[in-house]
Amino acid sequence: MTSSAPSVSPSVLDLAPVVPVVVLQDAADAVPLARALVAGGLPAIEVTLRTPAALDAIRAIAAEVPDAVVGAGTVISVSHVTETVAAGARFLVSPGWTDTLLDAMKASGVPFLPGVSTTSEVVALLERGVTEMKFFPAEAAGGTAYLKALSAPLPQARFCPTGGISLASAPSYLALPNVGCIGGSWMVPGDAVAAKDWARVERLAREASALRD
Repeated sequence: MTSSAPSVSPSVLDLAPVVPVVVLQDAADAVPLARALVAGGLPAIEVTLRTPAALDAIRAIAAEVPDAVVGAGTVISVSHVTETVAAGARFLVSPGWTDTLLDAMKASGVPFLPGVSTTSEVVALLERGVTEMKFFPAEAAGGTAYLKALSAPLPQARFCPTGGISLASAPSYLALPNVGCIGGSWMVPGDAVAAKDWARVERLAREASALRD
């Protein structure tokens, strides 16, 4: 391929309205899945570290899909940070954070979104100079009402809500001033991936990418 990889935006939150949250059982599915998502207008792809195939999937997407911005999700340890960045991850997403994990993500040299679900966690991150975060689990932690309540006292914090969000509920999140994008998995349904129905994935991705049109 002759095209070069896109440069990562100063903010992961600005790459697309939706970041697909991908769980892959077979690394062989990574490249065709990523190509379908990119073709549908969703270049930022979060591959979660929930399966043994994840690192190989990140490595394959980074090497073979230059128009994708592949990231690692479910990052919960220092070794996760070093292994995924070495594999080619261009951003990191965690469901939560500790000082140790935060220090490792800061030192990684790639953008990162530490997970929060309470006001105190948000304030603690702001104190550490971090203004962009994952709000997780979004629906269970208070959804749009909680995020809207945070926007007045903490306007400097921006979020990627993830967890329980669907195509139907996505617009209400994206309408909030402190939401840059959302994370979701509805455009990568397990049955479509199992059937290798990449046309369906592309169609769902295109529908998701149009949420801000």
